[in-house]
Amino acid sequence: MLINGAALAVAASVVMHVTWNLIARHQSREAYPLWWVLLAHLVLLGPWGAYSLVTEVQWTASLAKWLLISATANVVYFIGLRRAYEHAPVAFVYPLVRSSPVLIAMWSALFLNESLSAFAWIGILFSIVGLIVLARVGGSVHDNRALPWAMLAMFATSIYSLTDRAATAHIAGFGGLVGFISIGYFASWLALTLDLRLSTGSWRPKARISLPVAVVGGLCIGLAYALVIHAMRFMPAAIVVAWTNAGIVLASVISIFVFKERTAWKARATAAFIICTGLLMLSIKS
Repeated sequence: MLINGAALAVAASVVMHVTWNLIARHQSREAYPLWWVLLAHLVLLGPWGAYSLVTEVQWTASLAKWLLISATANVVYFIGLRRAYEHAPVAFVYPLVRSSPVLIAMWSALFLNESLSAFAWIGILFSIVGLIVLARVGGSVHDNRALPWAMLAMFATSIYSLTDRAATAHIAGFGGLVGFISIGYFASWLALTLDLRLSTGSWRPKARISLPVAVVGGLCIGLAYALVIHAMRFMPAAIVVAWTNAGIVLASVISIFVFKERTAWKARATAAFIICTGLLMLSIKS
């Protein structure tokens, strides 16, 4: 079974991730909530993370290398995500982006000597099939323009997940993980700001999100992923990231039964069942 501490970290991460995503989906596209939430993270958690990086982390050439690669991959991820959302809804793009565990498992085997059992591989593949089904329900044939950008974001996810797992060997405290993430988020926020300027002529989104939404989103987006990296200390990175996809299942259930979004609910429920089957297999053999 999953190691208790890692399981609690992943569970807390899932709750935060679902909270942030449910809030974001009710914001206007013109508000560009991701830009504001990244900024909120940098204001609220960035100083703590920076202080921890300076005072608690033993810097080495390896850690600096992982940080550079991770920050670059984060930039690619957020740019890819932004471009994909220009052509397709979140319901189509995000499940595809979250299909990264199979790539993470491959990179981990090649570079970190993390091997998974055949049963774990099957569990990961099951969950990815469910994500693909969910994406097809949420999209249409016209959304294929978003596919290359979604695949780019997925690839970037696999890269920064690998480097962040490697960085845990050099960062003992949780604050250091927050700081490590914050540097990548800062680089991403700068890249998104420049992209916004080039595409709209403005340095910030046309609309704003409310302060409570920004605060909740800023706290959730950073702490959730720091918990994911923390869990990677105890479990293979591919399994941790696969388990965070429980958040997609939870969000789907909430949208069907709480927000009464009944469009194609049977297909969405089927996709959620397939994902849960894969995750159950991972929990049994992890």
